Amino acid sequence: MRFTLGLLLSSTLVLTAGCGSGEDAIAGAAGQPNDFAGSKNPVDDFSSGSTGDSSNTGGLASNEVRVTMEVPGGVTSDGEPTRRNLRIVQPDRVSVYYTNPALQNLGEPPISSRTDSEGFTIIEFTEGLPLGPDVIIDASYGNTRMRALAADADRDVKVNPFSEYLVRNTLSSYTAGEFQTILDCVADEGGELCLNKYVWSTLADQVHDFEIEIPSNVGLGGALDILEDRGDFARYVSAMADYAVLDETSSGKISASSADYNSVFLGIELGQTFLESTLSGSGQWGVRTAQEEVLTDDNGTGYVYPALTLTSFDAFNIRVTSLANDIPYDREALIHQAGNDFFVRGSEYWERNTHSSSPGAATLLEDTRLLAGRALYQSITGRGSSKIIGWTRNPYYLDAFTSAPEDETTGPDRVISGYFSAGKAIELEADGDQLRRLGTLEDQYLSVLEINLLRKEGFDADSLNGRDYNMLYLGTRFSDETTPLTIEAGVGQWQISGGTVDQSQSFTSLQRDSSGTVTTDSTGTRAESWTLSNRTSRLSNGDVDIGRLNLDITTASGDFQRPDIGVGASTPDGTLMAFNLDDGPLGDGILIAAEQTANTVPASGQFRLQGVALALTSQTNRLRHFDNALLTIESSSSATLSPTSLTSTHSVDDETVTKPALESLADIDLALSQLGDGRVEFTAGNLVLEGFHTASQDQFYLRFRTTGGGEEQIGLLVATRLP
Repeated sequence: MRFTLGLLLSSTLVLTAGCGSGEDAIAGAAGQPNDFAGSKNPVDDFSSGSTGDSSNTGGLASNEVRVTMEVPGGVTSDGEPTRRNLRIVQPDRVSVYYTNPALQNLGEPPISSRTDSEGFTIIEFTEGLPLGPDVIIDASYGNTRMRALAADADRDVKVNPFSEYLVRNTLSSYTAGEFQTILDCVADEGGELCLNKYVWSTLADQVHDFEIEIPSNVGLGGALDILEDRGDFARYVSAMADYAVLDETSSGKISASSADYNSVFLGIELGQTFLESTLSGSGQWGVRTAQEEVLTDDNGTGYVYPALTLTSFDAFNIRVTSLANDIPYDREALIHQAGNDFFVRGSEYWERNTHSSSPGAATLLEDTRLLAGRALYQSITGRGSSKIIGWTRNPYYLDAFTSAPEDETTGPDRVISGYFSAGKAIELEADGDQLRRLGTLEDQYLSVLEINLLRKEGFDADSLNGRDYNMLYLGTRFSDETTPLTIEAGVGQWQISGGTVDQSQSFTSLQRDSSGTVTTDSTGTRAESWTLSNRTSRLSNGDVDIGRLNLDITTASGDFQRPDIGVGASTPDGTLMAFNLDDGPLGDGILIAAEQTANTVPASGQFRLQGVALALTSQTNRLRHFDNALLTIESSSSATLSPTSLTSTHSVDDETVTKPALESLADIDLALSQLGDGRVEFTAGNLVLEGFHTASQDQFYLRFRTTGGGEEQIGLLVATRLP
């Protein structure tokens, strides 16, 4: 269903969230159809204009909700099946009551109820729909009792293990004082309307977007255990519960009314494929990189550029920052079958796809963090072909870094984030004008790095000449030859003059050969010069330079040609650049460059650590996503890493891929070395974080490298200052 800020603000957001350059699919995202009429069940219905869940709101008045109870197959084999292997049943009993952190029944709010023509319970809240977490809908079927928050954005209140997990694991985590703070926010006790009251309608809605299948042989207890063991789901619920405690003083807005960003996007995935019968069950690495998309219709040719839009506005005296993005991407995959057989599926194998979030509100915290629960649209490829595939993606909690704006009319020049989102590829079958879900073709566990850099019309790459940069990159190469997998991470320096990039790089390669053997080579160097140039964008007002760049080996590519190394972007002042690497000498990946600085590392501070590491042994592949871990600088020579990650592991011989598990390890004491010009190194035994910080001292970009227990790990991390 569509992500909404709340019943009062949803229409406002839809109208404004796509503002900015008309060439971006951001503008189109707000207008995509995503309403499910009547009682459509997403067990077999699939739409590219919606998130994973559907809503059954037909025939409801504005202050009514419909109660849909879904129980695990271990409770009953009766009832209509749903997409997550639950079954829709008519509850024996339904009650509504106020509650507290102890989950006590504190009495019924003003309601009336009725039963609709299909047997569903309809509840009318006669004094208005609840917004906070203090109103519970409680439903029982036989001996199974589950609860849900009444404050659900789509008004189809699903009472199922997902909603029960949410009730149990959020409300009971609050102290009485914290719960009262939340209720004060909902009631606007401070005299200023509080944006974070709408967290609850979002959260109650988004837990049903998660594509997590509940085995048919478990009851409620088993279903809750499965959700607890899904680190991505549990982590999302926990983070959103913390987010809800923020009060109205934390709800800021960007300085500009609207700001558009060029997006550089890298997604590294590990999953399991069932797409081809001869390879069914095999593990699979994947890499996704942002691309321009050319759209042609009767009105001519247009270009979609990977982009993010932030929009600020006042609605009902609430300060709102809304965001939406649309990132077309190409995907390459490497299937690793038992017996160490490898099969490459290049970008030509898949239609160009899109990573697009539904427009929704976010909290700008102290002008440095952008916080939100994000829902992603489903997409469809292969329409009209024999292989129609639906792609669905789970929600995630966004904790992004934003720079301080330079003035009251300009947005932050960067929005930097890392996040995790699992998903599926699902076979679809045409049924008239609709598409029906069939079997699962892939399970995907995706770690994302997203660098959004403010657009500036009239940007000139000549402004980068005469400047020195620190750089690092992470690239992957898939092959059918003797070395199927190469992961490469490098650090170095750039000097730019006349569009020529003189450089000095050192890099480490982690490889798996065709026998499955894993090797590491840390002696690689690169010193050849590259070429940097403007990449003009075709907008509705003509061809314009907006900060997009080409990176080539020798001759500069044309504006609409594919460059040798990759397409990237720069901040307006040229202090930060990022590039999507695309099938060049560095493979597919991301490269980040920040202007060198004489400033030293800050003497203290806490930094949110986000990023990805790929880990190999002779028998396993492992994806490790650093999920809002913590880097604490204690002095000019010491720091502490508190590692928290979501991990999935592929066992080659067993042909299994584990669900994302939350891994919280003991703190690691790091020695900090400052190497000059903003370059830094954090070390602890075999663990090395090497890279650089920005002149503002609030961002670190680091190559991750460690080895131990027969496992080699390599990756790229971003650490950004916390308020």
